[in-house]
Amino acid sequence: MAGYKNFGGMGGFGGGFNMQQLMKQAQKMQEDLEKAKQELIETEFSAKSGGGMVEVVMMGDKKVKSINIKQEIVDPDDVEMLQDLIIAAVNDCIEQIEKIEKENAPSVPGLM
Repeated sequence: MAGYKNFGGMGGFGGGFNMQQLMKQAQKMQEDLEKAKQELIETEFSAKSGGGMVEVVMMGDKKVKSINIKQEIVDPDDVEMLQDLIIAAVNDCIEQIEKIEKENAPSVPGLM
């Protein structure tokens, strides 16, 4: 086999490569990621709109836990405004959750 070189008998990675250590690190990273995901799911996020007239509470899995609407904002002649305030508060909660997701995401060079 002309041109074949043996790199220390370690599959071409040299003597410093430790597959077992790499696997332990990957397992620890996976466990940490799962823990962060679970903590996020159990976290409540709250957002208000309309000067506090509408409040939405969401869990980290993006499920709405509650919507509170102050009675004085309810105007039968302007339902669209109330709808817009609810949408704004829901979107704010989602943005908060996604920000935390990005912060907790593992940064592995070369994957993105």
